[in-house]
Amino acid sequence: MNAATRYRPGLHRYAVTVAACTVALIFAGGLVTSTGSGLSVPDWPLSFGKVMPAMRGGVFFEHGHRMIATTVGLLTIGLTAWLLRREARGWVRRLGVAALALVVIQGLLGGLTVLLKLPIGASVAHAGTAELFLCVTATIALVTSRGWIEAPAPGPDGGAPTVRALATGTVAVVYGQILLGALVRHSGAGLAIPDFPLAYGRLLPPFGSPLVAYHFAHRVGALAVSTCVVWLVVRLLREHGDKAALRRPALLLVVLVALQILLGALTVWSRKAVFPTTLHLLTGALILVTTVVLALRTRRLLAPERAAAQAEAALAGTTAA
Repeated sequence: MNAATRYRPGLHRYAVTVAACTVALIFAGGLVTSTGSGLSVPDWPLSFGKVMPAMRGGVFFEHGHRMIATTVGLLTIGLTAWLLRREARGWVRRLGVAALALVVIQGLLGGLTVLLKLPIGASVAHAGTAELFLCVTATIALVTSRGWIEAPAPGPDGGAPTVRALATGTVAVVYGQILLGALVRHSGAGLAIPDFPLAYGRLLPPFGSPLVAYHFAHRVGALAVSTCVVWLVVRLLREHGDKAALRRPALLLVVLVALQILLGALTVWSRKAVFPTTLHLLTGALILVTTVVLALRTRRLLAPERAAAQAEAALAGTTAA
């Protein structure tokens, strides 16, 4: 560890707060869509020309979402300033700048979704950017923690494909599935296939509508995510189950994926009731963050095979000498 890099508990706690508020923001955004409140406030950046409109009906959800977004934006400015002033690692400072850029882009995309009357492209981009922002804030919270900064030297990562590559690939698959979910959500395809686990009573639905294709692609994506997660968790527990920093999020990931499948089913069975539909969105975000944490920790705690072999060779040479 670089002598200039030390654990700063205040910075870490602040970063955790920003990440937690981002989770709350995503949940609030989900409520806006689940309750059909997206255009309850027809103007932007003000609300009915005011800073604080009457919080009734859909305005409560839409303007409440804006208030949380403003809070997260201000917190992000503070986090970026703190990192630029106190953080010794250049790549972590750049993460802070990236977080600030993403929160600005996210705010502009939110405004566009209102001004352009909820176009699908802007709405999906708004959802996808929110997830990226969450990943960046969660990463900052992780890399400013004591466990990350004071982590021991990495051990070997055996096997092919490596656990590191598998964890990174799982992040990509989960993010792709979240984008598919956003497309389903904002295109109105949530009930394009009205039954579950079958599709119109069979394995393959009749593809007479793009909405059916979107919905079915999302179900196939859920199968892909489940496969990647099971593969990753089995590898981690079998080869590195002694490392609590990897074992705990791996087990949490299994629980979250099982819950997500249940919530997806409940969304269909309940005809998109607000509670399961919004929790389905939130759990997807938590799955993404957990896979990001696992991917980062595998890179911190597990050495690539070549580096591990070099370390073993160096140790053998030292012992022989």
